[in-house]
Amino acid sequence: MSRFSGAELVVRALEDEGIRFAFGIPGTHNIELYDVLATSEKVRTVLITDEQSAGFMADAVWRSNGELACANVVPGAGLTHALSGIAEAYLDGMPLLVLGCGIRRDSTFGYQLHDVDQLAIAAPVCKAVFRPDNGTMIYETIRKACALARAGTPGPVMVEIPVDQYLFRHDVPAFTAPRIEPPPVADPAAIARAVELLRAHRPLLYLGWGAAGAGADLVRLAEALGSPVATTITGKGVFPESHPLFLWNGFGDAAPKFAQAAAQACGVTLAIGCRFSEVGTGSYSCVPVGPLIHADINAGVFGRNFPAEVTLHGDAAPTVKALLTSLGGASRRDAAVEAKIRAGRSQVHAAQRKEPSEDRVTPAALFDALAAGFGPDTVYTTDSGNGTFLAMEALTLETPGKLLAPVDYSCMGYSVPAAIGAKLARPDRPVVALPGDGALLMTGLELLTAASQGVAVAVFVLRDRELAQIAQFQQTAFNRKAASVLPDYDVASLAEAVGIEWLRLDTDAQIAEVVAEAKAVTEAGRPIVVDVAIDYSQATYFTRGVVKTNLGRLPLKDRLRFIARAVGRRFRS
Repeated sequence: MSRFSGAELVVRALEDEGIRFAFGIPGTHNIELYDVLATSEKVRTVLITDEQSAGFMADAVWRSNGELACANVVPGAGLTHALSGIAEAYLDGMPLLVLGCGIRRDSTFGYQLHDVDQLAIAAPVCKAVFRPDNGTMIYETIRKACALARAGTPGPVMVEIPVDQYLFRHDVPAFTAPRIEPPPVADPAAIARAVELLRAHRPLLYLGWGAAGAGADLVRLAEALGSPVATTITGKGVFPESHPLFLWNGFGDAAPKFAQAAAQACGVTLAIGCRFSEVGTGSYSCVPVGPLIHADINAGVFGRNFPAEVTLHGDAAPTVKALLTSLGGASRRDAAVEAKIRAGRSQVHAAQRKEPSEDRVTPAALFDALAAGFGPDTVYTTDSGNGTFLAMEALTLETPGKLLAPVDYSCMGYSVPAAIGAKLARPDRPVVALPGDGALLMTGLELLTAASQGVAVAVFVLRDRELAQIAQFQQTAFNRKAASVLPDYDVASLAEAVGIEWLRLDTDAQIAEVVAEAKAVTEAGRPIVVDVAIDYSQATYFTRGVVKTNLGRLPLKDRLRFIARAVGRRFRS
């Protein structure tokens, strides 16, 4: 039996879990931990400017590279600051370890520093919360928590280590890894019933992030079925978007007409690894066509928003393999179906570029240049609102983990810290952050982290001096904007203050030169900020579709009232 300090046990558990990054700020309660982390050759501590960013960075490590990372927070304010990033990971199904520190449990004194019920605070946005009863349980508790974070639908877990467990040494008999329960396997009878439906109709294939593990088998399945393929926003890239069967990121009112028509021509929907969440479906406008076959590792999603004819409870990879085996080697690809998809996508591509901005930057032109300049391996991080939907609609991605976006929690401030996390996890890939100017005000000081840590990200600030998504909704519904116009600020001064190079991008004519220069700076190992005068005058398909869907759901009397108010204000303005 050996004796270890609590800090040594924590670091040993992190190392054995393969956790390479711990994002946070040290405080009074965890200085013992930071002292031991400083000696680790496997876990890198990353000092950040605000704990909110710790969750975003750890989240992005998983999305970009499939690695668990740690948000290392002090008690009280450290945890409450971090809650936004934790909640984003929770609702988007991304695992991370929240390593909290607690007050002394061996003391009889009350009103201790930072004394709040942290586990109660964190529980609603974590899969589970843990506090070891004594120091001997630290190692196994962390290992158990990490296994749970990755299992089933992934998500954050929290482990609180009371400070007294850091201060003292503990007897530990052995270091053992937790037993990992195998994922569920879809019932063969359900597979057989699903195949009957799939053979009887042309299916629509709808894929979420949970389908990513099925890899190239998703292409084989789509080709075997002759299925048009749509994905969720988070699932963008799960199916290669240059493939002739790829439709769009969605298929309801928030998608172009050609994608809606192709979906409606199908007779059954096969949804894999998705939950039909509000944002991902454009306010639930992606209504399954015909009978729904729903495959997911989490049985709790079945029937929650749309009833399923057949449910396949299991991990995506073996489920897809079982479907392929039952279907045999036949292919139902239809040249006419693929030609319609190809024509529709070409028309949309042309329409997005038909009317370039006269005095600002056309979004489609910018995204074309980013894709061409930074290359196909680029990871893009976006923020809540227009940046996400523009990237979703303008980029063509071939693999998952390339568009990192805050979707179901939709938290502003995600993109800059997420870009840092993604670049640390994948230094071999270019990383481009796309914050709006409102989002930059929330976590833009993490540019200092990028500079101090030598993280070569390119941050293109999509700048229109408004909270663009909300301003567009307000203008459409009310014909006026309220509290959505931002006070002006100087991006260049912010960049200079934190020691980062910067560029201006004011018109389409400058795009190629500025993108090339930004790429050169990042290739030299330095981060850079680009102040982009983005033109948001054309609403995205997503924005128009969400407005239409939600307006259409109102009772007729209220719908007419909303329309009359907006029209009346236009005439009076």
